[in-house]
Amino acid sequence: MVNLIWVSLTVIGIVFAMFNGTMEEVNEAIFKGGKEAVTISIGFISVLVFWLGLMKVAEKAGLLEKLGKLFKPIVTRLFPEVPPEHPAMGYMLSNMMANLFGLGNAATPLGIKAMEQLKVLNGNSDKASRSMITFLAINTSSLTLIPTTVIAIMMTYGSASPTSIVGPTLIATFLSTLGAIMIDRYFYYRRKKKGDE
Repeated sequence: MVNLIWVSLTVIGIVFAMFNGTMEEVNEAIFKGGKEAVTISIGFISVLVFWLGLMKVAEKAGLLEKLGKLFKPIVTRLFPEVPPEHPAMGYMLSNMMANLFGLGNAATPLGIKAMEQLKVLNGNSDKASRSMITFLAINTSSLTLIPTTVIAIMMTYGSASPTSIVGPTLIATFLSTLGAIMIDRYFYYRRKKKGDE
């Protein structure tokens, strides 16, 4: 569906440019956009390789396992239906750790694996379980200590202080995660109350 939307937008834009006489500007924008995309990608690659390497070192040193154990009591309270030793718990913790360090690209496959395991726990039902909804809310808001992607963009465009975003990002993502959990719980208890009636 998303592919159809992008193709439609592209075709509409080109047809509009042909009738409007701005095809030259469209061609210029395509080549300029392609050049910028390569520049940004190279900036991303360097920063992501650094942080992914650092994550691997932290994993080998046992730091991620210790962080996982530190967050496990909180995560088990957020997901009471998920057994503590179930693979879904491990994937969720790994996803949250990757998001914590701003590694959205690394967090995505872990999040997909977590959802697959949560679906198995839910009896392969097409209806989302409480844990799936909660995980999606937390994953979307994702508490972030180091916004790696934003830092990479700021470095690529020559920012004087690319790490100045760390403090505001930490505050914003803490509040968004807190808000996501509160809204999730509100709707859960509201639905539960209606079910009891």
